[in-house]
Amino acid sequence: MSRTPPGQRAAYAVFTPITTRWSDNDAYGHINNVQYYSFFDTAVNAWLVRQGLLEIAASPLIGLVVETGCRYHRPLSYPEPIEVGMRLAALGNSSIRYELAVFGPGRDDAAAEGHFVHVYVDRATGRPARLPDALRAAAGALTAPANGSA
Repeated sequence: MSRTPPGQRAAYAVFTPITTRWSDNDAYGHINNVQYYSFFDTAVNAWLVRQGLLEIAASPLIGLVVETGCRYHRPLSYPEPIEVGMRLAALGNSSIRYELAVFGPGRDDAAAEGHFVHVYVDRATGRPARLPDALRAAAGALTAPANGSA
């Protein structure tokens, strides 16, 4: 069975630095797999906040996570600093799919890659809502550079 090679840094559009914590490591001395989902969540929501698209306590529309996935290529360990690369994979009527990759210091190949899907809903009713125009416009900046490879 052939394994898909790790994605490269050049294939991602924006990056969020994250400081790993002692508690991220597991008994085997590397960052536990569940932490990568937290890194994805942190990167997506940090980007939304930086873009002025999310006020955590007050936004009338909120993105609910309906799907995530992760493929691991090599281990990372505390106290390594990491960066999470992000790019747009798909933009629907009420959903957005991000592709993400975790990079160790000085590395161009991803230690892990995954995806994260938000479905936007009205905070008050919980019903699906059309993606805001501002989010649609900002998502254009998440298109990976043309010279990047997936």
